[in-house]
Amino acid sequence: MARGGGKAGSLKDKLDGNELDLSLCDLSEVPVRELAALPKATVLDLSCNNLLSLPSDFCSLTHLVKLDLSKNRLQQLPVDFGRLVNLQHLDLLNNRLVTLPVSFAQLKNLKWLDLKDNPLDPVLAKVAGDCLDEKQCKQAAVRVLQHMKVIQSEQDRERQRKLQAEREMEKKREAEQRAREAQERELRKREKAEEKERRRREYDAQRAAKQEMEKKTKKETVQTRTQVLGETRNGGSNTATELTEAFEAGSCRQVKQ
Repeated sequence: MARGGGKAGSLKDKLDGNELDLSLCDLSEVPVRELAALPKATVLDLSCNNLLSLPSDFCSLTHLVKLDLSKNRLQQLPVDFGRLVNLQHLDLLNNRLVTLPVSFAQLKNLKWLDLKDNPLDPVLAKVAGDCLDEKQCKQAAVRVLQHMKVIQSEQDRERQRKLQAEREMEKKREAEQRAREAQERELRKREKAEEKERRRREYDAQRAAKQEMEKKTKKETVQTRTQVLGETRNGGSNTATELTEAFEAGSCRQVKQ
C-alpha cells in the first residue's frame, strides 16, 4: 500500500493545468509536503484511496479550491479544516464521518458539498439533505455552513460563559484571600496588644512589689533606729562609737533580710 505520492517531481508529472489527480493511487497518507510545493494545483482529487485521516498540516494547503475526498475511510476531518478558506467545492461522499469540526463554519467560500453515504449525526444528516444534483449539493453547502456557524456561536457563548464564571470564581477566591489576610492581620494585632498588656501588668506588679519592699525596708530601718536610740537613752553608757556600730549592724541585718 502506497504511503505517499512520491516526490514533488512525480506529482508534477500528474499535474494537468491546475488539476492534480491522485485518485485510485492506493494512498494511505497524503503527501502534504509535495502538494505544498505545487500551489498551482488548486483542484485536487484524492478519491478512491485508503485514507483513514488527514494530517493537521493538510490544512496549510490554503490554495485548494476544489477537493475530492470521496470513497475513502475518513472518520474525521482535522480540527483546523476551516483554514482552507478558498475551498469552493468539497466532495466527502462515502466516508465514515459522523460530525464535522467546528472550524468548518469558516469555509465562507464553500458553494458545493456532498456528505452522502456517511454515518452522520442525525441532526447533521437532516441539515445536509441529499446531494443528487447540482442544486441539492449547493443547498447542502449553504445549510451545513449555517448549521456549523450556529454551533460555533453556541460554543463561543459557552466558552465566554465559562470564562466569565472562571473570572468570577477567581474574584471570589481573591476576595476570600483578602478577607483571610485581614483576619490574620487583626488576629496578630490583637495578640500583640494582649502581649503588650500582659507585659505592662507584669511591669506594674513588679514595680508595686518593689515599692512595697522599699516601704517595708524603710519602716524597718526607722524602727531599728528608734530602738537603738531608745536603748542609748536607757543605758547611758554607750558611746557614740557603740551607737553607730549598733545602728550599722541593724541596717545590715535589714539589708540581708
